[in-house]
Amino acid sequence: MRKEEKQEIVQALTDQISAYGNFYITDTSELTVAKINTIRRKCFDNNITMQVAKNTLIQKALEAVGGDYSELFGALKGSSTIMFSESAKAPAKLIKELRKSGDKPVLKAAYIDSAVFIGDNQLDALVNLKSKEELVGEIIGLLQSPAKNVISALKSGGSTIAGLVKTLQERG
Repeated sequence: MRKEEKQEIVQALTDQISAYGNFYITDTSELTVAKINTIRRKCFDNNITMQVAKNTLIQKALEAVGGDYSELFGALKGSSTIMFSESAKAPAKLIKELRKSGDKPVLKAAYIDSAVFIGDNQLDALVNLKSKEELVGEIIGLLQSPAKNVISALKSGGSTIAGLVKTLQERG
């Protein structure tokens, strides 16, 4: 591979890392071409970009992006495939689904919104991650709950102070 080709790959990886913010490093070695093509098709169906690259090129791309990715460098051994996705848990769900029919791909590491997950044992935690929208929805629901209690107490107590105190006392 010529130096220019390597620079193009590093630049493409750098752009994808910057654009997505979420990526998974997996091991897909020893898989047949047919199995790899199936994985690529499923990645495409789930809006996941998959790219096989040399570990040194992945490391150079991580260094070029800036930030602290040093924890991931230890996972860059053997054959590496990198998956990019807007959704933090979509690749984890796909890996879990693919593992039902074989022992690969194996999760080496994942980088999700500045959090680093190392090792295949982190797969279940990644599948159960909640998106930002889900977390915001839960927080809004929790914040609305006390206000709803006060409003319902005011309505049920006939809007008198004594009724309000009595209703709050019964709920407490």
